Amino acid sequence: MAILIDQNTRLLVQGITGKEGAFHTLRNNAYGTNVVAGVTPGKGGESVEGIPVFDTVAEAAEVSGANTSLIFVPARFAADAILEANAAGLALVVCITEGIPVQDMSRTVNYLSGDGSVLIGPNCPGLISPGKANVGIIPGEICTPGPVGLVSRSGTLTYQIVHEMTQRGIGQSTCIGMGGDPVHGLGFIDALARFQDDPETEAVVVIGEIGGSDEERAADFITSNVTKPVVAYVAGFSAPPGKRMGHAGAIITGSTGTAEAKARAFEAVGVRVGRNPTEVAELAQRALAH
Repeated sequence: MAILIDQNTRLLVQGITGKEGAFHTLRNNAYGTNVVAGVTPGKGGESVEGIPVFDTVAEAAEVSGANTSLIFVPARFAADAILEANAAGLALVVCITEGIPVQDMSRTVNYLSGDGSVLIGPNCPGLISPGKANVGIIPGEICTPGPVGLVSRSGTLTYQIVHEMTQRGIGQSTCIGMGGDPVHGLGFIDALARFQDDPETEAVVVIGEIGGSDEERAADFITSNVTKPVVAYVAGFSAPPGKRMGHAGAIITGSTGTAEAKARAFEAVGVRVGRNPTEVAELAQRALAH
């Protein structure tokens, strides 16, 4: 099985006619994802290699039966694009766009809370259920179907650790790049709960990094709610305090948010923490063997 996306996913792409939107839409379509529509205001009636383009998400969803949106629109329009997808009743909204103002996302995430839509991102690589569907920019060729779920704050570390696991014959159920912005949609806890409930996910890999408290809260959740083996990686052991590393969410303030503190929190609840991507793959392999 998989979580969030599978062979029943019907994908709509907002910003399909832009350079990045068109490129990744066609890659996802070639992977086998059921891409049913695109949206670019003012370009309704056109198509991108046979994929029909509509002016609004509501019209596209009604005609195509889409249940998932992938967003590639510019940052100044992205928060409204998320809300438009939600208003059209799409169950999953994946926003790749980076550079969305925190204030815009604070309002958007607050509006979505308690609603039926699940938001992945923004500033994320999306997610993939290998062999079933790819919604985002994760390279499908490095993934293989299998029993390990993965959730990560870092896009590039997602790719590296997935590749390390695939090289060892360790397949993945679903890989989620949740994004590293301070305000975002789905986080570690929601992903862990979904992997815990998925009967075919046998182990979980959590990839964290400096800044914030997401990893510490995930460790608390694991204690009482996750019975499957979890292994982790925390990037940033050599990061200097007060300097942003990579993106807006990765910054240490005083003694808060260090890689050491996050690793200690995981290890205190029995989660093995790899010190490099290769070791994480080795720990995942051992977790599956037990």
